[in-house]
Amino acid sequence: MLTIAENINVMSKPIGPAMKARDKKPIQELAVHESEQGVDYLDLNIGPARKDGPELMTWLVQTVQEVSKVPCSLDTTNADAIAAGLKVHQGKALINSVTLQPDRMQKVLPLAKEFETDIIGVLWGQEGMPRDENERAVHAVNLMMAANELGVPNERLWVDPIVSPVSVEINQVKACITFMQTLQDLVPGCKSTVGLSNISNGAPDELRHWLNKTYAIMLMRYGCYSAIVDAFDEDLLALAKGGKKEVIALVHKVMDGAAVDPKSLNPELLKYYRTAKVLVGETLYSASWLEG
Repeated sequence: MLTIAENINVMSKPIGPAMKARDKKPIQELAVHESEQGVDYLDLNIGPARKDGPELMTWLVQTVQEVSKVPCSLDTTNADAIAAGLKVHQGKALINSVTLQPDRMQKVLPLAKEFETDIIGVLWGQEGMPRDENERAVHAVNLMMAANELGVPNERLWVDPIVSPVSVEINQVKACITFMQTLQDLVPGCKSTVGLSNISNGAPDELRHWLNKTYAIMLMRYGCYSAIVDAFDEDLLALAKGGKKEVIALVHKVMDGAAVDPKSLNPELLKYYRTAKVLVGETLYSASWLEG
């Protein structure tokens, strides 16, 4: 699974002020550290950036590419800022993202054709968040048809089914997994991605990485191509690269409903086991589920 580093984000306490002040140093230091982790893309999240989006994205892309050869994911709701970033990006960037809202489709989707780049399609419809795997399926097909009409092939679409917090709605957590099993039938040849840390929003900090890693394993089983992740979660990066086979096998057993004796597991595997039980809906989510 490819990894898109999420850390260069306007909401970050050190990075947001650096963007505002056009201070290169902290941003370049972070970009170098992210790149050294072996990630595949650096996400550059400037938020809505309504006032100075094009200028900010231009500056940010150039700032990052002065110190890193890792391609960038241009992350903003400002279509003009995306276009500005694409014009100065060296190599092939990734557009993050387009939704199925008509205004956004009309402004952003054509950029993928114009700049011959890949684009993340978030399955957010005109009425908002999809309710289940069926609405995700409808949105995915509609996205494909709109992209194809503009000459953007399926292979350049990265479909994002929208991960939501386990603390809010377990059925949405399960719906993403079910949807991933059918995605290639719906949009043959497409890629996929998720905002992985969304699964753990609202959870205590010490538990978030267990949710993120376990859900990544579950999604990867059904071909999830990429994820937006914390570049410094080394266990997660190892999993994305196909490591930790014993952990992956255990999570798959839980997904299949196979019998597992918790007493046979070491402390690390026990945490994965308990987390997987929560994410498949067999154990009720609570802030203390890891303790038993």
